[in-house]
Amino acid sequence: MTRPQKTKKKILPRVAMPEQPALERACNFEEVTLGYTAELARQEAMRCLQCKRPLCRDGCPVEIDIKAFIGCLQEDDLDGAHAVIRDYNSLPAVCGRVCPQESQCEGKCVLSAKGEPVAIGRLERYVADAFAARQEADDPCTALTGAPVCASDKPLRVACVGGGPAGLSCAGHLAAQGARVTVFEALHEVGGVLVYGIPGFRLPKDVVRREVEAMRGLGVVFRTNWVGGCTFELSELFDQGFDAVFIGVGAGLPRFLNVPGENLLGVFSANEYLTRVNLGRANAFPAYDTPPPPTGRVVVVGGGNVAMDAARTALRLGAEKVTILYRRTEAEMPARVEEVHHAKAEGVEIHCLCSPVSFNGDQGQHLVSVSAQLMELGEPDESGRCRPVCLEGQVTEIPADTAIIAVGTQPNPVLLRATPDLPLNRWGYIEADPETGETALPNVFAGGDIVTGAATVISAMGAGRRAAKAILERFGS
Repeated sequence: MTRPQKTKKKILPRVAMPEQPALERACNFEEVTLGYTAELARQEAMRCLQCKRPLCRDGCPVEIDIKAFIGCLQEDDLDGAHAVIRDYNSLPAVCGRVCPQESQCEGKCVLSAKGEPVAIGRLERYVADAFAARQEADDPCTALTGAPVCASDKPLRVACVGGGPAGLSCAGHLAAQGARVTVFEALHEVGGVLVYGIPGFRLPKDVVRREVEAMRGLGVVFRTNWVGGCTFELSELFDQGFDAVFIGVGAGLPRFLNVPGENLLGVFSANEYLTRVNLGRANAFPAYDTPPPPTGRVVVVGGGNVAMDAARTALRLGAEKVTILYRRTEAEMPARVEEVHHAKAEGVEIHCLCSPVSFNGDQGQHLVSVSAQLMELGEPDESGRCRPVCLEGQVTEIPADTAIIAVGTQPNPVLLRATPDLPLNRWGYIEADPETGETALPNVFAGGDIVTGAATVISAMGAGRRAAKAILERFGS
């Protein structure tokens, strides 16, 4: 008797995300990717195998029950999918757009070994957007809350210093459990890097505002233009009756190359360049007061997402030509593959294995060119990537009117100097328990880039969520 053979389930191709044509989007600041329709989302959700042991969740820094929310989508249960995500993630519409899913949840998906993983990030974005759109249609006055108001008379009061991903994640989780939370943000808009760093064509600002309003609906209070270490000190927060403080101020001080000519007119840090456009709305000048930075021939230094953001922003501001210089090869670029693909499709040129040795100016101290050292890859360094090695005597000169340096960030010292008893590590970041975020100061917690150095939005959110859980356990809530 022959046994019947098992038929293998056919793995369907990944459902493509609709997007603006490259040449069209390169001239506007509208979102590049257009999102799934309900039908496309269901098609993609049906690719999920609903594994008994879902590895995808292991790759999620905020531990979303991915199997459960996609299972809800397979049953056309939008409410259920949204409820599952909101149990873990305070910023689903943000994460669905900017998280590096390919190296996190999607990287763990079993389908990635046989083809393309389930588009988890795109499905998360669909759930957040579709839920908000339906809520707005049902009740325009409450559409932005996105979650029920959680009124509570619990005495726990928490101050979150910093309104970026870490602070918002911590605040959202605490508020959902009934804590009274106040977020103190140094800038005039809440969101941190989400509003000043990431361009609108990748993360629309109304999406960030929608997520913030959802937290306001939970009872979170936002105080803008409050600078930790300047407007107030940590000790004053405890004097005001807060039981615990979470520090999530990020690491927004730009790093430079320390080569000649960095002080020339036309040389910018990526932080300044992107903040002018994103937070100052320079792309909409003169409707807003911030004038756009000069364009012309633009050279961007770096290979991360910030470098891609700066290059693609310059293109949209009318740059004649945009060139990225990166000291390793494209294979080593830390930027998301999708962002590199989009940049190249829009017309950005990438020159690898070269790094600036000087910025050159005219008699008026205006940038006219960049001298770049050509390189080759040597032995791996401490990061595991091959170390760039200079090729003796091989320097090329690249004409440039504007240069943007995007080679990383470091902690802003304002709050740290005002809190000298807060222990720092040898790199100047706050020392905190990686599991709880607890620092050496009583009831002071920290997380995100101010602890780890520059990382991803979702890793900062994971740190904020872990700290929130530790605070709740500490105070028995």
